[in-house]
Amino acid sequence: MEFLTALAIGFLGSLHCIGMCGPIAVALPLPGSNTLSFIAGRLLYNIGRVIAYGILGSVFGLLGSRIVLFGFQQGLSIALGLLIIIYVVSPTKWKHKLSAAASAQKIIIPLKSSIGKLFQRSSFSSLFIIGFLNGFLPCGFVYIGLAGAMAAGNAVSGMGVMVMFGIGTIPAMFAASVFGKFINLNIRRKLTKAIPALAILLALVFILRGLNLGIPYISPKFETKAKVQEINCCQ
Repeated sequence: MEFLTALAIGFLGSLHCIGMCGPIAVALPLPGSNTLSFIAGRLLYNIGRVIAYGILGSVFGLLGSRIVLFGFQQGLSIALGLLIIIYVVSPTKWKHKLSAAASAQKIIIPLKSSIGKLFQRSSFSSLFIIGFLNGFLPCGFVYIGLAGAMAAGNAVSGMGVMVMFGIGTIPAMFAASVFGKFINLNIRRKLTKAIPALAILLALVFILRGLNLGIPYISPKFETKAKVQEINCCQ
């Protein structure tokens, strides 16, 4: 269920990708002059992004497993939901200050520099690496996916969540690379404005899950370690 949810989040939220990453997708170099090369190059770019998301998902899933190990799974889910809401409602200038922090720039500047150099090439490998590096650039939408990866509770599930999340974004990103020149700045801004509402909705889902209300798919009961041990002892 978590994987299907991640796929849906990626697909529905990929409007944000068009708004923020659309220019990159449009400007991707052409590895060949025929249609097949164009399609293959765009797919490699997106595959690179998905692999990067999967790596991030495994790391955050591992972090989440440490929290779950101590029995804080419900608290983690609620905390992630609240953090998403705080991020969404925070003033834009605060978000800019966060992205402009020295620690963030140490990551962003080298990544952008490497991506810029790769744009000067026209090969399949460069398109794949551009997508891979692009997957590590700071993005509020990706943060939401990573929250889901952390809540998944282990590295493998966290990776699966982010891979499905990335796959969900491919249709919009592929469309942006093909029709991006027809999507002007005004349209991209309107698409980006639709994301906060989706983020708030997802945050509420995280909070409901943490409340452990026993509602199927929305707020299922967490199985505690104590219960599992009790069952094992009785067998």
